[in-house]
Amino acid sequence: MAMVLLAAVSLQCSSTWKWLLGIARQDAQDDDDGELGQQNAIRISHSLPDLQSEPVTHEYVQEQKDNKKVLRQTTLPIVPMRHQNFQRQLSHRLDLPNIQFSICSLENRNDSRLGLIKPELYKKDLTRQESNESSSTGEMENAGKLHFAVRYDKEIEGLVVKVLEARELPIKDVTGSSDPYVKVYLLPDRKKKYQTKVHRKNLNPIFNETFIFSVLQDDLRERYLQFSVYDFDRFSRHDLIGQVVLKDLAECIDCGHEIEYTMDIMCTVQDKVDLGELMLSLCYLPTAGRLTVTIIKARNLKKMDITGSSDPYVKVYLLCQGKRIKKKKTSVKKGCLCPVYNEALVFDVPAENIEDVSLIVKVIDYDRIGSNELMGCTAIGANFIGIGRDHWLEMLDNPRKPVAQWYNLSETVAGHIPSVEQLPMKVLTLGAM
Repeated sequence: MAMVLLAAVSLQCSSTWKWLLGIARQDAQDDDDGELGQQNAIRISHSLPDLQSEPVTHEYVQEQKDNKKVLRQTTLPIVPMRHQNFQRQLSHRLDLPNIQFSICSLENRNDSRLGLIKPELYKKDLTRQESNESSSTGEMENAGKLHFAVRYDKEIEGLVVKVLEARELPIKDVTGSSDPYVKVYLLPDRKKKYQTKVHRKNLNPIFNETFIFSVLQDDLRERYLQFSVYDFDRFSRHDLIGQVVLKDLAECIDCGHEIEYTMDIMCTVQDKVDLGELMLSLCYLPTAGRLTVTIIKARNLKKMDITGSSDPYVKVYLLCQGKRIKKKKTSVKKGCLCPVYNEALVFDVPAENIEDVSLIVKVIDYDRIGSNELMGCTAIGANFIGIGRDHWLEMLDNPRKPVAQWYNLSETVAGHIPSVEQLPMKVLTLGAM
């Protein structure tokens, strides 16, 4: 028994010794491999040029940082981008009247009748059929005469305007008379305006009031005078009687003399049919370049359906220099002649283009089966005569504030301001100062 135990212990000791020798040999072999690898690395570094390469992990970290920079949201103004879209839409509109056309000359062909003009085909006179857009200019009528005088004073560098009198004004009050007064603007600058006194119950008022606009003589080429004649009303908004516009001031004044003019007071012809009224407000934010048109409500609209009602909605067109840029519309109010909308239509208009912008507002009856019908329209802007012009100028004089106004709907859009050549003008006196 003792011999058996001794043999087992000896076997265990020999196995343990062999295992320790194997571990020692493995460590020695690993050390030899490490020295060989280091020598090879040294050989490669001496045989190849120095390469400044970053570790893979460092490149991965840098790539993650770059991705974070790309995906990071930054607070940037978006107004210029919206204004670029406005300019792009304006440039895409072709101005056909300004395109120069020419007739190409063709060589004479004796062997063919192709291209020959036959006079017998052109004997019948043809008339151009106007579209709804081209015939939408409202007619103008005379609402009396305005007598005024202008001169330029070099000493004070100012334009001197004298409002002398008005004659043959129309009756605006139920008493058979009017309470007229005159507002004087030097446009397109809206910073300064003057107003005469109100003359009670007088259709031929004599004002004899003088106003001075501080302006350089060289700037008169881009300015024009506007006289707006109003009828004063104590309990409601003042009625516009008409307007007089004097353009080309640099040619119409004499620095050493005073020139008097008698010009017709022009106003738009009011439609005899009552098409209802529309109330809307305007608000312009110069910094953001944002024009907000809020359609508030309408009343007494025209009955368009056989049921004695209508399905009205309002469409607003944004025009710049006479070219249509954008259009937006409200929701449809089913079976209602006095709809309430309270919907805001927002247009992006840069501050440098606000002088050339105007609006066309149309009230349209929605028809599911046939085509939609126009119920009435109105125009707003500095280039139109009437309430729309005064509303527009009031909005520009009060930025960031909504200005509301009622509009009488008409069948056609009110006319543009005529140029000075279209207005009857007569020089009465030419006296030295």
